[in-house]
Amino acid sequence: MRIAQEALTFDDVLLIPAHSTVLPNEVALGTQITRDIKLNIPLISAAMDTVTESRLAIALAQEGGIGILHKNMSIALQAKNVTAVKKYESGVISEPITVSPDTTIREVMALTENNRISG
Repeated sequence: MRIAQEALTFDDVLLIPAHSTVLPNEVALGTQITRDIKLNIPLISAAMDTVTESRLAIALAQEGGIGILHKNMSIALQAKNVTAVKKYESGVISEPITVSPDTTIREVMALTENNRISG
């Protein structure tokens, strides 16, 4: 087996605390991951079913990162996760679900259950 190049793991590196002349507000963490996509923080979550679904993707997006949704779910559930991420706007409900005065309690209960509304 040939080794293409030397690689390091976390166990191979030791950072020694020291004084820095760089102030935290002078540091830029942004990174360009493609020609068209720039991240404000260099964080990309793993596309694993135990790691990334819509909640983590939203949290990372709020901080300037990106979450890669996993594929171990039905296409319908994948689409639902993508929609949840795209619709999320920092607490602003861009497409609220409304009911009329004639809507029955049973219909409202069904809406809340189908749309995962609580409270």
